[in-house]
Amino acid sequence: MLKRTALLLLIGFSLVFAQSHPSLPFELDTSWPKLPPKWNLQETPGVAIGPQQQVYIFHRGDHPIIELDRDGKVVGTMGEGLFEAAHGLKVDRDGNLWVTDRGAHTVLKLSNTGRVLMVMGRKGQAGEGEDNFDGPTDIAFAENGDFYVSDGYGNSRVAKFRADGSFITAWGKPGKGPGEFNLPHAVAVDADGKVYVGDRENYRLQIFDANGKFLDQWDHVGSPWGLHITPEQIIYMADGHNNRVLKLNRKGEILGSLGEKGKLPGQFNFVHHLAVDLLGNLYVAEIKNWRVQKFRPR
Repeated sequence: MLKRTALLLLIGFSLVFAQSHPSLPFELDTSWPKLPPKWNLQETPGVAIGPQQQVYIFHRGDHPIIELDRDGKVVGTMGEGLFEAAHGLKVDRDGNLWVTDRGAHTVLKLSNTGRVLMVMGRKGQAGEGEDNFDGPTDIAFAENGDFYVSDGYGNSRVAKFRADGSFITAWGKPGKGPGEFNLPHAVAVDADGKVYVGDRENYRLQIFDANGKFLDQWDHVGSPWGLHITPEQIIYMADGHNNRVLKLNRKGEILGSLGEKGKLPGQFNFVHHLAVDLLGNLYVAEIKNWRVQKFRPR
């Protein structure tokens, strides 16, 4: 009787979980990307979408930033010799690329041709002041051009800067309380200016106002490694430790999930960052599988 009761409870829990976490309606595009012969990606922490819906891949091998057209063909590369440990990649409204280099403790702003336009931090010098980072992880942009850097591997903070690179403020310290972090790994800004910070090792998303005031936390979404907010204000989250992608609304409700751990096409191993283009295609970068996968909406 006890075994039967336990089985019924397990089945009931599974049904509830399935109902609250429906599978996202995507299909894998197995023909993407179309890399030249003998080209391979290595550990791939970053992917981003440009203004013309081109795709940028950021990886830890030759040709660290690869630009692809909409069909997945290579149209250019950049960044050769610039990076110690590639990590985060975002594209601003003007088409400039912003990258975080975890190993060099720097944030670089590059033109779409690869020219360095701004240097944040000192290469090889870790710190926590206005001019230094310690293992920075990600970047996000406010509507007025201000930007935020999650500074997570050595520091436990988010730093805010004006568009010209001048320091505004920073918040956070090691810990588990509100406004504290254990590896702030991703950052994103919604249409209302709220700042979402992926507090990776605390397994939660924390939400702040534009000046760092704590507003809320979601501790039911897994481990946030990467964040992307669409123009419709849907949040896509790379749940790295659980090897899945989640779709969330701004209430923190889970609208669906995609993926499972594995090495086969359609599976994930250390899903790190992600991006969504204007057609709804989802691009997912993985560390251990050395790839970016493209999923098309059904």
